[in-house]
Amino acid sequence: MLTNIIVALVAALVAVVWIHPRIVNIALLKNIVDNPNARKLQTTPVPVLGGVAIFFGMVLGIALTCRSADSGSLLPIMAAMLIMLYIGTMDDIVNLTARLRFVLEIGVVVLLIYISGMSIDDFHGLWGVGVIPMWVAVPLTIFATVGIINSVNLIDGANGLSSGFCILASIVFGIFFYITGSESMLVLCAVSVGALIPFLFHNVFGSTSRMFLGDGGALVMGVVMATFVVNVLASNGASLEAIDPNFGVVPFVLAVMAVPVFDTIRVMISRMVKGVSPSHPDKTHLHHLFIGHGFSHAGTTVCILTLNALIIVAQYLTWYWGGSIELQLYVVIGLGVATTWGLFHGVSFLRDDNPIKRMIRGLGRATHFERKGIFLILQKMSDRM
Repeated sequence: MLTNIIVALVAALVAVVWIHPRIVNIALLKNIVDNPNARKLQTTPVPVLGGVAIFFGMVLGIALTCRSADSGSLLPIMAAMLIMLYIGTMDDIVNLTARLRFVLEIGVVVLLIYISGMSIDDFHGLWGVGVIPMWVAVPLTIFATVGIINSVNLIDGANGLSSGFCILASIVFGIFFYITGSESMLVLCAVSVGALIPFLFHNVFGSTSRMFLGDGGALVMGVVMATFVVNVLASNGASLEAIDPNFGVVPFVLAVMAVPVFDTIRVMISRMVKGVSPSHPDKTHLHHLFIGHGFSHAGTTVCILTLNALIIVAQYLTWYWGGSIELQLYVVIGLGVATTWGLFHGVSFLRDDNPIKRMIRGLGRATHFERKGIFLILQKMSDRM
């Protein structure tokens, strides 16, 4: 198992390192870029074909382990990733309507459920509920999967945030799948981490080599994250119940996906309260709060990933100290609401001369640093790769 993980991770990493600069050149040549505007945070056009590079690396890593790790079972997922890459890339180029993209996403998810036979059909003891009927499971799976896909897409607003989150989530889910012995899912975790590491490196340190995931890449990684969630919650998927029936599988999944899910719910409700479409773009996401208070993109990413990691740790500690499955869920929900709703509206409510707000801005300024020394070396290395 360990050999397959290493092969998959290294293959995906090397593939993305090789293809990344070539995709950047193609995107610039064809003008497939994200242009700055009043809502965007960048000041110059940035290529948006990162999803192509990520998909290429992941497919290569899976292909090299298809026999020894039974990665052939990932074919339906790879097909869904490919379709989502096409939909998202078309959206990057011609701006599909939100309604059309939503319908296409539902279609892909329904097809994936039908082919793979996997669905969220087990609450794993939460509130005493186990396996649920398919007429409930299928709509629940469609709703959750489409929601996760779009939540991953919506946090792709600061350099490294979406890719950094997916690396964190893939590592945590990877630990779960390693414990439960789900090798094909473990390979998917490995290729996700391997493909995203060089991409994150370019996004954080690169200047001319920087490239966004784009809607194509965000939708691809959204499918991957949703696949992990469904596999954990499916009655025929990976299970920890044989090891410890008190481990809250539902709270665990929600903890891993906490910031994207709770922030997306908050933003959608806020938009509807204002009388606008839930898909109407604005600057009210959690990453906008940090950047608006002077944090750098890297600082914003680190802060948000730290908040998400703390929620994961809190769920683990609640289980470790004997908390029930229900208590684990309530802890995750409470912290998820506090770190998204509470933080955003709490800080926004403060006056500009409030000491807490001044302290936050001071922390934000501290996340900016000159591009010299080791940073400059890494930038030159990234731009030459």
